[in-house]
Parts: sequence; structure tokens; C-alpha cells
Amino acid sequence: MKGNKTAWFCTSCGAESSKWQGKCPACGEWNTMVEERIVSDDKKSRSLTPVKLKQTRTRPQLIHEIETSDEARIKMPSGELNRVLGGGLVPGSLVLIGGEPGIGKSTLVLQNILSIRSRKILYISGEESAKQLKMRADRIGRPNDNVYIVCETSLENIKDHIEDVDPGLVVVDSIQTIASDAIESVAGSVSQVRECAAQLLKYAKETSVPVLLIGHITKEGSIAGPKVLEHIVDAVLQFEGDRQNIYRILRSIKNRFGSTAELGVYEMCQRGLREVSNPSEMFLSQNDEELSGISIGVTMEGVRAFLIEVQALVSTAAYGTPQRSVTGFDSKRMNMLLAVLEKRVGFKLAAKDVFLNIAGGLKVNDPSLDLAVICAILSSNVDITIPNRICMAGEVGLSGEVRPVSRIEQRIREAEKLGMETIIIPRNNLKGIDTSGLGIKIVEVAKVEEAFRTLFA
Repeated sequence: MKGNKTAWFCTSCGAESSKWQGKCPACGEWNTMVEERIVSDDKKSRSLTPVKLKQTRTRPQLIHEIETSDEARIKMPSGELNRVLGGGLVPGSLVLIGGEPGIGKSTLVLQNILSIRSRKILYISGEESAKQLKMRADRIGRPNDNVYIVCETSLENIKDHIEDVDPGLVVVDSIQTIASDAIESVAGSVSQVRECAAQLLKYAKETSVPVLLIGHITKEGSIAGPKVLEHIVDAVLQFEGDRQNIYRILRSIKNRFGSTAELGVYEMCQRGLREVSNPSEMFLSQNDEELSGISIGVTMEGVRAFLIEVQALVSTAAYGTPQRSVTGFDSKRMNMLLAVLEKRVGFKLAAKDVFLNIAGGLKVNDPSLDLAVICAILSSNVDITIPNRICMAGEVGLSGEVRPVSRIEQRIREAEKLGMETIIIPRNNLKGIDTSGLGIKIVEVAKVEEAFRTLFA
């Protein structure tokens, strides 16, 4: 029959094919093609754009004729969320928030919209009932008469609800549960996710109403659904953290209106999520007892500097083959640093187990943490403690040199603010910077051996 034609779609990138293929011709992934019914010609999805909104035709403009102005952003109640978004929510933007089940995505969104009093908000839930949302709102303790709750999974019915409420902000929880009657496939399939996201994007752009989408993630930690979903939206925010841990981290994977290097930190409490304004206190141990294998590094996430504790454990290999275990740091980079310690400094670690952990559950990619990593490993190897009032920042090269890092003045001031007495930094990293007003001792080193002599002399 004409209305029962099928096609094959890639669950990774959304590419379409007329027949099954073991390898996707677009993204190269294996065994990702699934069969779905395609949209028939006599069924067209109704647009989410209100009928009263007239379509206007654009015309080409010369680049010097285009007027530029700052985007008028909607300030969210959470300062951490504003930072990750790049200063607030842009009108007409489509933002996707992803994370593991139970991590706190719905709680983060709900407690923010309950604090907005200036506009009507429509919360569309396809997973939870209205009573569950009411119980969560009561637990958060922020009543708001501007938030409308509707439990719906049909895209066409959502369009009717939007016309009735005429909201200033729309929340969809979650995009994988929404389905259009025009597409003959189940909710969460490639074609359904793509069509529903495209309709919501069209509505957001034509009405200047921001839309927040909540999405699932796969076992590998990526956003569920085709990769085209991430291409459609304006921003992708990842909510990370261990459900057994009270801390949550909000990252920006994609952001058309801001930086992707920003990071927000939250603490899960009984009454919702609490902002952590000073992450350094979270990542540093409150134990006054000094132990070997612990060093403090100064790292950067976006424009924010904070101190983080690096923990290392070096022991003799008990089973013949040495183990290399890393949590929160690049394992290949740790192996490189171990090779530098053995070749350039002379410490034999080839027959020893090395375990490395970044405290607080944070994943760090900043190379300025190299110096803290090798100092923690050496401290555990020789069983000598590093004073807890000493911190360090520096990238380590293959020849054992300590290379300069960016934003060194901001790192020094953060260390001083948290009561550090000494900071070890690369030599010549302070060119053009006035250090007369700093109340912290600065030690400059050019080689790894100089840092070791400073710490373990």
C-alpha cells in the first residue's frame, strides 16, 4: 500500500537509506540501521506556529547593512545555569538538557521555572503524572501561579495546549516521549524525534518563545536519539554526577550563544538542588591530617579557576603485571607523565601499580594539572607528604620541562583567597604581571626536578 512505505534510518546520525546496510554510509557506524515507516503524502504534520502569526518573507542583505545588538536574554533564577547558558536564556532558543535517569534534570528545570514570576510557563510532561510534579514542587517549596502543567505525548495536542495558554516559556519532558500522528512509528524512533524537534524549533524561532527539552542518554553517556537532534537544537547541556554522590555538574556540550567551556556545580539536597558558588571547597579535603600521595592543583573551567585535590597511590605490583587505574583524568596522559618520571627524573615505576583519582568526581582536561599529578605520584612513591598549604599549576613536557599555562594571575588569586601559602608555577609565566599586592609566596620552576626539590628537600 502507498501509505505503508518503509525506509531505513541510522540511529546514530539519522541518515536515511532505501535498504538495510551493515555500515551507515553517512557516519560509518556499524549495525545502527533500523526500519521505520515513512510519512505518507496525504498526512502532514500540523505546524506548532499559531495561526494568528503571519509569515514574513526575508530578503538578502549586504553584510554591512545588518544591524548588530546584544541578545536580550531571560535571566534564570540559578546563577550557575545562567553561566553555563552564556548569560541567560535567549528568546526563541531551543535548549536540550540531558543526563542519566534520576540525576536531577526535572528537578533542576522545575525549581528554576517555579521562581520565574514574569511570564507564563507551560510544562509538558510525557513521563510523570501531574500529581508527581505537584509533589516535587511542594518538596522544593516554591509555589507559583504562572506554571501550567499538562501531561501529553501527542505533538498535535501539544499545539492546541500552546495556543490555549500562549506561554512565554515551554518545557518538554522528555523529547523521546513525544510523537506525531503524521509519522507511523513509535515514540522515541529516529523519525519521531527528528520531526518533533524540528516542529518545536520552528515554533521557537517564529514566536521568540524559548523551549527547554529534557532528553535521555544512552549507556555510553551520549544524548539518546539520532545525532541530528543535537544539530537541531541551539544548546546542549549535560547534567553529570554519580547518583550516590550529592554533587552534580552541569556542562555545556554545544552552545550557539555562549562558551562551551563553562561549568556549573550543584549539591543535591532535600529541598532540591543548591548552587555551589565556591567549587574549590567541594573538591578539597577538609581533613587537617597530612597524608602522602595528595597534592593540590589549580585548574580552569571556562573563566572560572578553582583548586582541586589530586590523589595517587603507588604500590608494588602484586600479580606481576602493573595496573594503571585513572578516575577523572586522561589515562594516556598519565602514562606519558609516568614515562617522563622514569626517563627524565630516574624514578622506576614500571613494576609498580599506579592509581590516580581526581577528588569530587570531576573530569579534568586542563594540562595545567600535570605538575600536581606527578607530584602526587612521587609523594606516594617515596611516602613523603606534601604540605596542604602548597598548590601548583604547570604543564609538563616530554623533556621534563614545566611549561607556562594560561590565566596564571587568576589562578594565583584563587589560591590566595583559599588560604594557600605557596604556589609553584612555571618560570617566566609572570611576565607583565604585577605581583606586589599578592599575599602568597610564588615559586617559579623550569624543570620537574626543581619542583621536587622545593617539595621534598
